[in-house]
Formats: sequence, C-alpha cells, structure tokens
Amino acid sequence: MLELLTSRGYLAERSLATVTYLALRMGRPLFLEGEAGVGKTEIAKVLSAALGRKLIRLQCYEGLDVSSAVYEWNSAAQMIAIRMAEAAGDTDRDQLSSDIFADRYMIKRPLLQALEPDVAGPPVLLIDELDRADEAFEAYLLEILSDFQVTIPEFGTVKAPHPPIVIITSNRTREIHDALKRRCLYHWVDYPAAERELAIVKMRVPGISAKLSQQVVRFVQALRNQDFYKSPGVAETIDWATALSELDARSLTPQVVGDTLGALLKYQDDITRMQGDALQKVLKEATSEN
Repeated sequence: MLELLTSRGYLAERSLATVTYLALRMGRPLFLEGEAGVGKTEIAKVLSAALGRKLIRLQCYEGLDVSSAVYEWNSAAQMIAIRMAEAAGDTDRDQLSSDIFADRYMIKRPLLQALEPDVAGPPVLLIDELDRADEAFEAYLLEILSDFQVTIPEFGTVKAPHPPIVIITSNRTREIHDALKRRCLYHWVDYPAAERELAIVKMRVPGISAKLSQQVVRFVQALRNQDFYKSPGVAETIDWATALSELDARSLTPQVVGDTLGALLKYQDDITRMQGDALQKVLKEATSEN
C-alpha cells in the first residue's frame, strides 16, 4: 500500500498505509480525522486514481439533507407525466403512482450514485468534512455505512451489489458520534515530521532548490509550535514552496517571507503576529546551517 500511494505522489506514514490497506481488505469505511490541510481528502483522490475507480465526492455543509446527498424526485417531469396520463384517459391511480416513482424520475445524488454498479469496480466514495454536517444527517448515514443500502419510501431499498470504498474525513470542529465511528476503521492524520514533509515538498515542487526546500520546511515546522488560530498544513507548505519557486527565490529573507506569508497563513491575526521580532526568530531558526 505504501508503494501504491507513493506511486501517485502521496508519501504516507506506514500506519496510515496499513489502516488504508485494512479498510480495503475488510470492506470497511475509513474515518480520517485531523487538522485541515494534512492530506485526508487526498487519500480518496489517490485511491481513485491508483485503483482506476470513479471518485464520488459528497462535500458536507450545515443543512445538508437527503435531497442533496441521496436523491430527490424530478417533480417537473412527474407533473408532466401525470398531465399526459390524464389527457390519455388513464385513471388507474395505483399504476400512475407506480409509474411516476420509477427510476427514470429519480435524480440520484452522490450517496445513491455510490451504490450503483460500475464496470470499473465499486467507486471511491468521499464523504468530506462530515463534522460540518448536522447530527441528523450523520445519523442518516448509519444505514448506508452498515449495510451499504438506502431505503426510499416511494421506491424501495437500493443495495450496492459490491460495497463502495468509503473515505470519511473530519477536521474535528465537533465530535462525531460513536455509532458512526464504530462502523469505520479510524486514523488520526497528524502533521508530518520534518523529514517526510521535506520529501513531500521535493516531490510536489520539483523545481525548488534543496536549500530553499529545507528552509521552507524548517520555517513551517517552527510555525506549528506557535499559538496560531490556524497552523499551516501540508497543503499550505506546498502552496508556499510553489509560490517561492515561481518568484525564483533562492533563500528565505524577511522581504520574501513578508511578501508571501499569505500563501502560508490564512488569518490576518496570525499574519500580524508573525511580524518583527517573531518573524526574525523563526527565520533565524529556519535559515540556520546547523
């Protein structure tokens, strides 16, 4: 699994590769929790590409409901069908009800799409940032994660012939209930150690010099020890390294860092704090040859 992930540019820790392998072998959803920007969502993208499976993504948000996540009926088309039946003199109400709640009038959303058969194999279903959704929706997921099926009152039960590969992510803005976690294998995705983050930067920003990549990683690692509102994740490290490379920067200087800090820190209070003596201290630590 490590080789599979690495072949697609994802340098995972052995523990993450192991739990991902087990999730695939056991047919269990994989629940990934951690700070934003540490690479949780990327796992689903990498698996989709490496296995040649379709990626179906459900982006969670407050107020997400069944009509947006699972299915809804095409009411306009249903109304037309009713009018046409009335015009043709069809008066069998039971038959009409059966007809208008047929598959062709159903608009399938990500969760229902993930249960459908696919010639390439079961898709990768990414339920992203579940902590942003309401608890009611979280409870609705239990049937899907337990039996890989959904029950539609007007239509019946739709069950996947083969379970999809399910990746669930959470930034832990709220706790996810135990009932859902019990249905999954769990892994906390932490910030990478300096050595692995350096390897990630070199892989994702191939044009960057060895000296600058080391300074970037040291700087970011030092920032994570600060009391920021939002510490930079790996995604921000890559963005910042790419920005510096585009500017043909050779080394970190107060001017270069000040001009590009917005690629690394995304809150003005954090940027304001990283000025003057605070910046000089971190910069000195990052550019030290020791």
